[in-house]
Amino acid sequence: MRAYYFDNIAGDQRLPHDSGRYTDHAHLRSLGVLHWNVSLDSRLGGGWETEIDRIAEQHGYKNRDTIDVTKEGLGDLYDSKLSAFFEEHMHEDDEIRFILSGSGFFDIREHPSNEWIRIHVLPGDLLVVPAGIYHRFTLDTLNQIKALRLFKEEPNWTPYARSPETDSNDYRVRYIKSLEGAAVA
Repeated sequence: MRAYYFDNIAGDQRLPHDSGRYTDHAHLRSLGVLHWNVSLDSRLGGGWETEIDRIAEQHGYKNRDTIDVTKEGLGDLYDSKLSAFFEEHMHEDDEIRFILSGSGFFDIREHPSNEWIRIHVLPGDLLVVPAGIYHRFTLDTLNQIKALRLFKEEPNWTPYARSPETDSNDYRVRYIKSLEGAAVA
């Protein structure tokens, strides 16, 4: 995983858009974004499944499925799904992804600066994007990603597009308050 500020230059969303301003795990954690790198090498004691199970149990992730974001995996929905994924939105549940193959970008809105931070995820990255944070997703130029999705409860994938109404959503308000509490601590 590599994280940096998005350059905001118009062009293909699948390109790096690397501003040269990097950020680190500590800053991402201060925004509520969690990351682990879990080896996919099955020769290592128990394989990746054991480590994912441990993290899932520790954080209360009870359910899981797999998503294959490719033209073959999504079929006729491919273009519309990619477009929807890249619209700025938030969810009322954490977005948890363990990358099995391929790669892509999660862009998160930094609060209070309102700048985009781009997170390039690769195989072995486990990323938690917290409920209430504005974000978006796109593939990179490999045009494919396969990810294990983890959920605290049953999947609830209602995206809430950024708007004044969404700004007052309880999950968004709680997210902002959690940042204010972290800044004081």
